Amino acid sequence: MAERPADIVSPTTDSVLPTKVTSADAAAAGRVPYDKPTPDNSVMLFIDHQIGLMVGVRDFAHLATYKANVVALAKMAKALGIPVLVSSSNAQWQNGDTLPELKEIFAEDPIYRRTGIINCYEDPSFRSAFEQLLSSTGRTHVIIAGVTIGTCCAMPTLSMLNDGYKVFPVVDACGAWDDYEAQAAMSRMARAGAELVTVFALGCELQADWKLPSGNAMFEPFTDQLPEYGFVIQNFWNNANQRAVADPFGTVK
Repeated sequence: MAERPADIVSPTTDSVLPTKVTSADAAAAGRVPYDKPTPDNSVMLFIDHQIGLMVGVRDFAHLATYKANVVALAKMAKALGIPVLVSSSNAQWQNGDTLPELKEIFAEDPIYRRTGIINCYEDPSFRSAFEQLLSSTGRTHVIIAGVTIGTCCAMPTLSMLNDGYKVFPVVDACGAWDDYEAQAAMSRMARAGAELVTVFALGCELQADWKLPSGNAMFEPFTDQLPEYGFVIQNFWNNANQRAVADPFGTVK
């Protein structure tokens, strides 16, 4: 068997290369532009992730998976320093309060408590905060997740697209009463121009390079809220340069 050529290992000093043309030039050339969200151009909206509403989500096999996705997304925002807006709907009644984990992660951020208006973008207090946040930070990309994809996410997404914002709905940090709602909402948003994303793929897109200073903090949601990956990581590091459990048969050195 022929000997393989030597591997080519990229220098650890390498940094991320941008695309060769801007998204505007790509669009002008008739191509689909890649104007990706970054920690510097994005804000995140967490809409109505409330304990009374989470109970009604039925498009996940387990609510624990859904909750883990929401918490992971929040941890990513915190790790990357992405500004957030958190809102609730009629929390004083049956919808219940915002998830305790979100309140803990965003302890320094107010919760915009809507008292009846369903679409958060149509609520004057929330709209004012949203516009002020984008104006004061110069950010242009809106990442959004809502407890129900058909109302809490899709309705403000369609409104923001109408007003010219670039919107990224995080579809697996949203729930639905049933699969019909989820499919209809994703179809409406995509057809209107939203770019649908998922939590952990979005996390990789935002991080871009694990060598960046945010890498360690960003690794936490991947290991804690994505247990299938977390087990692999923990098993590797438990045995790196040593054996967590000695082999009494002596077959593993």
